[in-house]
Amino acid sequence: MNRYPIWVYATIGVALLLGALYTLPNFFGEAPAVQVSAARATAKADTAVLGRVEDALKKAGIKPTGIFLDLVGVKVRFADTDTQLKAKDVVDQALNPDAANPVYTVALNLLPNSPRWLGAIAQPMYLGLDLRGGVHFLLQVDMKAAVAKRAESLAGDMRTQLRDKNVRHAGITREGNNIVVAFRDAETRNKAREVIAEQLPDLTLVDAGSGSELRLIASIRPEAQKRTQEFALKQNIQTLHNRINELGVAEPVIQQQGADRVVVQLPGVQDTAKAKEILGRTATLEVRMVDEDNMNPAALAAARSGQVPFGDEFYVERGTPGQPLLVRKQVVLTGDRLTDAQPGFDNQTHEPAVHLTLDATGARIFKEVTRESVGKRMAILLIEKGKGEVVTAPVIRSEIGGGRVQISGRMNTVEANDVALLLRAGALAAPMEIIEERTVGPSLGADNIKKGFDSTIFGFAALSLFIIVYYALFGVFSTLALCANLLFLIALLSALQATLTLPGIAAIALTLGMAIDANVLINERVREELRGGATPQAAIHAGYERAFGTILDSNVTTLIAGLALLIFGSGPVRGFAVVHCLGILTSIFSSVVVSRSMVNLVYGNRKKLEGVSIGNTAWK
Repeated sequence: MNRYPIWVYATIGVALLLGALYTLPNFFGEAPAVQVSAARATAKADTAVLGRVEDALKKAGIKPTGIFLDLVGVKVRFADTDTQLKAKDVVDQALNPDAANPVYTVALNLLPNSPRWLGAIAQPMYLGLDLRGGVHFLLQVDMKAAVAKRAESLAGDMRTQLRDKNVRHAGITREGNNIVVAFRDAETRNKAREVIAEQLPDLTLVDAGSGSELRLIASIRPEAQKRTQEFALKQNIQTLHNRINELGVAEPVIQQQGADRVVVQLPGVQDTAKAKEILGRTATLEVRMVDEDNMNPAALAAARSGQVPFGDEFYVERGTPGQPLLVRKQVVLTGDRLTDAQPGFDNQTHEPAVHLTLDATGARIFKEVTRESVGKRMAILLIEKGKGEVVTAPVIRSEIGGGRVQISGRMNTVEANDVALLLRAGALAAPMEIIEERTVGPSLGADNIKKGFDSTIFGFAALSLFIIVYYALFGVFSTLALCANLLFLIALLSALQATLTLPGIAAIALTLGMAIDANVLINERVREELRGGATPQAAIHAGYERAFGTILDSNVTTLIAGLALLIFGSGPVRGFAVVHCLGILTSIFSSVVVSRSMVNLVYGNRKKLEGVSIGNTAWK
């Protein structure tokens, strides 16, 4: 009656073993480290950089406790913070001899201190801003400016289309988000309406005026406005991602909040001024021509040594290996004329490509330049802080009109996507304003951790003492099931790489109280069956079977409330909801399955059971 098959015990054993493995990394803490990542698209943190870091540390007499290369870059672990700070300066000087023009970002970091074999299996939970310390920003995106920018672009497109179709007008002006076109006769206005409706489907057109002062008022469709705003928000988030990479933050949080706000959390960063500088930084795109006359080995070799021809600049094209280029200083086109950049494929060769969209003025300039430069190379540069990088330098195959440009050749789909992101994220699509900022010191974070875990441990101890005193041996089973529940919960959070915050610690404490409630229901049900005259074995069986329905109902209703918090909440509320929902799932398993497995092991194999220890005295 009260026996589990062997496979159930095996399943519980495997679950406990996995839970212990995934929970264990959290007990080793974090070690101070230095992280090296590429600061430019043309640079790469690879095995060669790893060797340079090792050599620099060896020459300085600094011994790291570990050094390795991952997808982010080179990471070096140290025994203490003093060594970490000294090593950062040494590595920075070795990799960036020109401090004003850094090639690599050398940043302080914290890495899990767990053994290598354990790190290959599991990683600890991430600590949120309130536990590790750092800076928090809430940024408001100016959606009106994004729509206004789109309206200005459409006004330029309208001028180009009407000129190309030889439709004469008396002037195009922008009034707010509306574009007003003046005409002298109705026939010309009707012809213009047909051209605009066909070429610019994002606009709705309304006739206005009378006599010789006829007007055509164009406004952006609501769905097009919404699409423009969504694109602006998405591009701004991607731009922030690119910029924050320079800080070397281990786990930055950059997420949308509502329709026009972005939350940025930088754990471990204490320099608010530096963080603001990164977030508010601007970057521009430039299109220039390659100096074909000087693209010979001798001139390139001289340019490498600093002897650059007059009117040119020396660059290395993005890619591995990067090709040296001499690019003219004269700017053909700037990123202000770029409205979009999307990855795709070449229609003829089916190779990965990047498709650019220019506004009307940019399309006209680009058409004229490409018509006069067929067979020559055009360099696309990303300019930031006065420093430029050649993202790509394609050969112009033919005249390119219509404002749609394709970049292809020597790139795979991943690289095409990266180039599109770089071009889109060169500058913010819409202005952003910091409307809220907070700084959490590391000492306050450590204090939060101590107080949070102390409250959880003391609460757990008090709860265990009470339940053991009140329910005797069954109280011991309940306490062990509670331990298993805590083990499973921490393991799940670690496996999912969830971020633990102060509200999350509160949710863990609440989960323990809710989990023990299920065992109280079971124990009281067993007591009730014993009072009713049932045999001990029958009372145990009935207690678990009949209490399960109540436990399931109460946990499902609580889970629904937790899911509502998870779906509609944000920030600390979501952090609480994640732990709360996972805790409910683990508590059902531990309170019912794990606790009953222990009861079955103790009492289930006895052919004749005289009584059970479930209170101040043994019930018979």
